[in-house]
Amino acid sequence: MTAPSFTKAAGLHLLVIVSLFVLQFVLPAYHHLAITRIMVLSVFAMGYNLLFGYAGLLSLGHALFFAAGLYGAGLTAYHLGWSVPTAFVAGTGSGFLASLLIGLISLRTSGVAFMIVTMMFAQVAYLASLYFTTYTRGDEGLVMPEAARRFELFGASFDLTDPTVRYNIALALLTLTTAVIFSIVRGTTGRTLVAIRENEPRTLMLGYDTFRIKLKALVISGTLSAMAGSAYALLFAYVGSSFASIQYSIDALLFTLLGGAGTVLGPLLGTITMFYMIDIASEYTAAYLLITGLALIALVLFFPKGIIGTIRERWVSWLP
Repeated sequence: MTAPSFTKAAGLHLLVIVSLFVLQFVLPAYHHLAITRIMVLSVFAMGYNLLFGYAGLLSLGHALFFAAGLYGAGLTAYHLGWSVPTAFVAGTGSGFLASLLIGLISLRTSGVAFMIVTMMFAQVAYLASLYFTTYTRGDEGLVMPEAARRFELFGASFDLTDPTVRYNIALALLTLTTAVIFSIVRGTTGRTLVAIRENEPRTLMLGYDTFRIKLKALVISGTLSAMAGSAYALLFAYVGSSFASIQYSIDALLFTLLGGAGTVLGPLLGTITMFYMIDIASEYTAAYLLITGLALIALVLFFPKGIIGTIRERWVSWLP
């Protein structure tokens, strides 16, 4: 990426973050909460996109990493009384360890086999959340106590029942994730991941340790997804087995495909688009999934590489 292109790309991403910050002052209560939820799920989708969009690895098990963060933070806060920052670190660390262990096993496969192996790991995690109901309460889930919604950090007090606090924490996580992904994809690691996606044997022949690079991408991807899960549990005060189901892996894939796989802001735009398509369609008909499906088919026809991916291909080539 040339210096002018880098400057424009960095400026665009900064503009998006600033716009989201300003939006909180004008949004009505419902959309304020909706955008907070969207930003957290966008972190999940961005983590997924690093593995799928850049490394070309189709995982159907990313709900496991989201759930690792969700339960890692939720169970420690609920049962052990850990503070919000400590529980958040525990959840994120759980995702790091899970992605490292699963990556060492699943990356020995490729293609459809990789997809199936990751899906099976995720199903094991989902069934475990249903089996250990003494601690997880299965589908009923856990509601975080009031004590787990207030904390102090660097001498300042925070209350997660305050919508403004929730919004800005979600925005901070999104900003951090955007910066991490942007720095990765414009650096050597990002270019190597794209090379692996396009032609792994040739990349291996050039002397790159493709297994190590893919493992690194999977660990970063899983850790970011776990960070989103930790934030979801603590910000919205609920932990349930449904978040570990394969549906959440598919949601991350849809968000990424809709916005544009292999683009930094694609997962954010895809999450916003999907959320509001379902939200608006459900106001008019109970068959909102049918309407959403038709809209997705139209988007795929006219934006085959996702919204931002197609815009980059046709008009704005400097988008990362």
